[in-house]
Amino acid sequence: MSPARPRPAVEPENPLWQQELREQFPIVTAHPELAYLDSAATSQKPCAVLEAVQTYLTTSNANAGRGTYPWANRTTELVESTRERVKEFLHDPEPGCSGVHFTSGATEGLRTVARDWLVPHLGDGDEILVPYADHRANLDPWLEARRLLAERGVEVRVRALPYQAASGDYDHRALAEAVGPRTRFVAATHVHHVYGGDMNVHRIRAAVGPDVPICLDAAQSVGHLPVHLDDPLLDVDFMVFSGHKAMALPGSGAVWARNARGPVFRPGGWQGTPNTVGIVSLRAALDWLDAAGVERIARWTAALTTRLTDRLGRLGPYEVLGCPASLAADSPLPAAQRRHGIVTFRHRDIPSDDLGFILFSHGFMVRADSLCQAGADERNGSVRVSLHAYNTTEEIDRLLTVLASLT
Repeated sequence: MSPARPRPAVEPENPLWQQELREQFPIVTAHPELAYLDSAATSQKPCAVLEAVQTYLTTSNANAGRGTYPWANRTTELVESTRERVKEFLHDPEPGCSGVHFTSGATEGLRTVARDWLVPHLGDGDEILVPYADHRANLDPWLEARRLLAERGVEVRVRALPYQAASGDYDHRALAEAVGPRTRFVAATHVHHVYGGDMNVHRIRAAVGPDVPICLDAAQSVGHLPVHLDDPLLDVDFMVFSGHKAMALPGSGAVWARNARGPVFRPGGWQGTPNTVGIVSLRAALDWLDAAGVERIARWTAALTTRLTDRLGRLGPYEVLGCPASLAADSPLPAAQRRHGIVTFRHRDIPSDDLGFILFSHGFMVRADSLCQAGADERNGSVRVSLHAYNTTEEIDRLLTVLASLT
């Protein structure tokens, strides 16, 4: 994703196109009294995805790569063509060289990269840089890789990506100083699952140089905003994402591998039966997102985010987490440093888990806990509001009314 990607825009109050998208989500329209504000955990599913799954299961359900009869052939072709569809959706500049491996989600995808690619790639005395304040799914696999190597007598140093305490972004100046001649790998996050900010991957590449592979956790970007791997500012080697956060079914996800630095990525072991239904749903979800317009969705969620953060910042008892300069609509920050559909906050006097129960009593479904954040902040609960195409200005205004009543 380029730093020039979409700025928050002043949108009409629930424009017609947004209303039309919202109507395509049966679970949303069936419960108008509820506001689903937890899309960073999992997205709701449009009719097109549900119908694609139903059609597949009732017309050609079979195992992939096992049989030679028509249903099996169609399933095999669907799985293989979806690999190419993922590359197309991510704007892969060299699809003939890259690979796509389907997983149950981002967590399994990151562990697959760690076990099957990184462990064989490292030697005694090598170093890797990993995030200690992002989602635990992007920390634990790299610590597991170190443990597996230690069991073989190979000592690898795991160093923490440095952070800017005030903003939650990586400290790119300190990162340049942390990189050494034995740095072999960097794991990073595209959009932070707590702060909602773009983590400026282009600055990581500038700091580590042209030869170090970078693995990107894109769980909060793919399906939420445009992702362009053909942009030189997104020069990464692995992109891992969860399908269920991008309108597909739970249990679906993918690892995209550029295969330009280090050995070609090949998952180890016998792969067994793929999650064909999840892959069908992922294919349909990517088609739906393209038709709906990911950039338009990103502008809409950014506008809702600005609406919420601007007004929440004026309510005294609340602390909004992340970079303060990303809150205002007239912020001088580039678009890439703004919040992307995620606003996380705490109340000065009300514990976050209690606040979550209070909000649900008013019809708001939010995340209220430690948010799976690694590091010291994991002990501090917070409330996260995360948005997608089906959310409305009315929901944001109603939420703000309830929050204001608790001041």
